[in-house]
Amino acid sequence: MHDFSRREFLASGAAIAALAALPAWAQAAGAGAAGAQGAGGDAAAESLLATIAQELLAQYPDNASYYGLDTGAGAALKSRLADRSMAAEKSRAAWAARRLADLRAIDRGSVSPGTALDLDVAQTSFDLAVRGWAFPFGEMGVLNGQNSFRNSPYVTSQLCGAFVDVPDFLDSRHVIETAADADAYLARLEAYAGELTAENARIAADAARGIILPDFLLDITLGQLTIARAQPIEQSGLVRSVADRAAKAGLAGDYGARATAIVRDKVLPAMDGQIEALGAARPSATPDAGVWKLREGPAWYDWALRFATTTTRTPEEIHAIGQQQIRELQARMDVILRKQGMTRGSVGERLDAIGKRPDQLFANDDKGRAELLAFLNGRIADVRTRLPRAFGTLVKGNLVIKRVPPAIQDGAPNGYASAGSIDGTRPGNYYINLKDTRIWPRYSLPTLCYHEGIPGHVWQGEYANRLPLIRTYLTFNAYSEGWALYAEQLASELGVYEGDPLGELGFLQSIAFRACRLVVDTGIHVKRWTPAQAVDWFQANTGMPRAQLVSEVNRYCAMPAQACGYKMGHNEMVRLREKAKAALGARYDLRGFDDVLVGSGNVPLTLLERVVDGYIAKARG
Repeated sequence: MHDFSRREFLASGAAIAALAALPAWAQAAGAGAAGAQGAGGDAAAESLLATIAQELLAQYPDNASYYGLDTGAGAALKSRLADRSMAAEKSRAAWAARRLADLRAIDRGSVSPGTALDLDVAQTSFDLAVRGWAFPFGEMGVLNGQNSFRNSPYVTSQLCGAFVDVPDFLDSRHVIETAADADAYLARLEAYAGELTAENARIAADAARGIILPDFLLDITLGQLTIARAQPIEQSGLVRSVADRAAKAGLAGDYGARATAIVRDKVLPAMDGQIEALGAARPSATPDAGVWKLREGPAWYDWALRFATTTTRTPEEIHAIGQQQIRELQARMDVILRKQGMTRGSVGERLDAIGKRPDQLFANDDKGRAELLAFLNGRIADVRTRLPRAFGTLVKGNLVIKRVPPAIQDGAPNGYASAGSIDGTRPGNYYINLKDTRIWPRYSLPTLCYHEGIPGHVWQGEYANRLPLIRTYLTFNAYSEGWALYAEQLASELGVYEGDPLGELGFLQSIAFRACRLVVDTGIHVKRWTPAQAVDWFQANTGMPRAQLVSEVNRYCAMPAQACGYKMGHNEMVRLREKAKAALGARYDLRGFDDVLVGSGNVPLTLLERVVDGYIAKARG
């Protein structure tokens, strides 16, 4: 490692003895193609990439637990959380700029095509990150592995921040099997207090710049924090998680009492500080939802849109694409609705009527939630049987479907996923928000399973886990979400809706929903739409439950541009598939194309065509 990296890690509090001490199998993955290629240029390039991957884990050690790299020689990472202070952010920005220069300096002509792709993927990610850090406010997540999509002008919101991330992370991702694991949990619990405190300083600094959450989001966020703060310490998930799991593992020592002391003496005061910091900003908050209201808001949105879509499309172009695709999708849905005898009213009105039918609703109680989860698991079991027709190379698809933790459900997305560990021992999680089951009519649920679970996010993540560590770690929103939408389309093409026209409507509604996002997100942040205007337009064009759409629009206000990546990524993948079909004719094979698309790993859309062109050339012989 270069000396400047060591100095900057020390300055940010990120220096650890295990910086380069990952498990042997992880180091082999990090070395990636170097051994396979055998070329001197490849070896040097892949060595640099492997070192950068280890540095990224040191900067964002939470990811070590997500990927299962927090054991053995990498166990020191298990005691740490990322430093969220402004000093750490400045240090990361300087480090990233230097690493970007290192990546640019490598002559692509001296390495193999596979290694050149790895370098270009990393360079794109670091370039976007350096551009993002040029804005001295908010949260810049491009290099933060599992949370790379988390870019926001606001440090903390109903969606982002330590209070949203850490409690569930400690419970679901921090494995406790030994006393060292339990001690590491307590160290992270103490670090959680430090994260909150660091955020509090940044919230105050941003507020002084006039960067404050819209008032309606600030109220939601304060409500979430207040509820979490009011929970009796001994009953809190932070305490019960370590106490119960340590007891189950038969570990000596009163971990519950130790966790209680940390929560009482450090976490709760830091949480009080966050409530105070947000409360101090509340009198200056306005209902204006878009980043157009911020002095650097338009420039920030252009950058965020560039990262979210990895294209150079302007907000106006993206807005127009969404409007055109909505018209096309509504025409397809109208045909199905008419076959069901539903001819009156707009497409949105007719879908809204279906979503309110008793036969489409699960009871809004614990029994209904259990039935809904069982229904989801049934859809996953069915699609598994169909996947050999779409992929030549299959992965396990290690998946658990979970309810969003009730403590954060008020502000959490309606559905999301996180990948499993690289070694396959920890499953991927598909979360669904069950605060109100009425937002989930039965016909809308199958396609959500294919998006979040299999063959969507969790499925794609297992292919990514086979790549060099740097490629597993670095992700691009448009590819990740574009793949998940493509997975919804694949499921439909594999016949999951045969004899189920309402399920097919749910699929088309889901695709239309993502097209609407192109219109609504740019509408809010560029065209100055109000949240109410956005929800009205959304419901008129999708027929989705209003409560669900209010949550969606709140999400776009807190995390601008991210929602545009879904349909833009899907559009490009479908375009490239049509290109491959036209080029190959009878030699085109869906399984071969899908293997390349998912097996090449997470890449920016600017590089995806290179991958597909390589597939076409190879298939032609």
